[in-house]
Amino acid sequence: MSDHRKVALITPSYRDDFERCRLLCDSIDAFVEDKPDHYLLVEGSDFDMFMELQGPKRHIINESDILPHWLHSIRQGLSASSKRLWFSSRTWPMRGWHVQQLRRIAIAHHIPHAGLLYCDSDMLFVRPFSTGQLWQGADLRLYRKSDGIHDGLPENGSLHKRWTSGAARLFELPQPDFPAHDYINNLVSWRRTQVVEMCHRIEEVSGKHWVAAIGSERSFSECQIYGAFADDVLAGEGHWSTQQALCKTYWSGDALTAQSVAGFVETMEDDQVAIGIQSFTGTDPALLRQLVRG
Repeated sequence: MSDHRKVALITPSYRDDFERCRLLCDSIDAFVEDKPDHYLLVEGSDFDMFMELQGPKRHIINESDILPHWLHSIRQGLSASSKRLWFSSRTWPMRGWHVQQLRRIAIAHHIPHAGLLYCDSDMLFVRPFSTGQLWQGADLRLYRKSDGIHDGLPENGSLHKRWTSGAARLFELPQPDFPAHDYINNLVSWRRTQVVEMCHRIEEVSGKHWVAAIGSERSFSECQIYGAFADDVLAGEGHWSTQQALCKTYWSGDALTAQSVAGFVETMEDDQVAIGIQSFTGTDPALLRQLVRG
């Protein structure tokens, strides 16, 4: 694949998702045919644990190497499994899932690839896939579900609406009408140069470092931020958009059984290549490993 269409896989993760992340890595090795570079983005205290997964094409990145030095994490308890909070004088206190989003953006400043394919650590590939499928000529795939942010979502979509409104504020765009576009999925692709350009635009508008500007929002979605930039600032330049999600996701509910996992896979659409089983459903990763072995 030529350099101008080279894609890297990007996965932020943390220690509680380690075995699921290992499963994702094994599924990439089994099903992603062009063997792209894969970057795992972790906090410093998890770095040694994740080094077990490093390989010739898999790179473990410590957040301290890609995030500003003024952002610090503090463990809330004494045990190694205690949750952490991230503090600075420039942002609200942030939890791990906030900082995972910042890592996803920050890595674009440190690698040379044309495209970035973000793979959540609680998803896995179950069908053959090549990153070449993301391209139509020089344009990269952009997942966009039209009118996907609406009152029918949990809590009347209030959280998703806040994310979407916050994204508009970062670029001084008009506040969105709802229903609005949804750019969130477990498996989405962005143009690396546009991520860097997006950060510059946020800094021009806010007068702050892009991490400080985003972290000043109480809650945010990196997918909604990038979608607003790609569509509403750049008018879709460099992307082709589709409502077809590459990953079929089980967002909430009871833990899946072997039978219900099989049934879930059977309902995948033809173009879908991966499944996402949210870790907080409690589904046993061993049941999912059978899909990789199969």
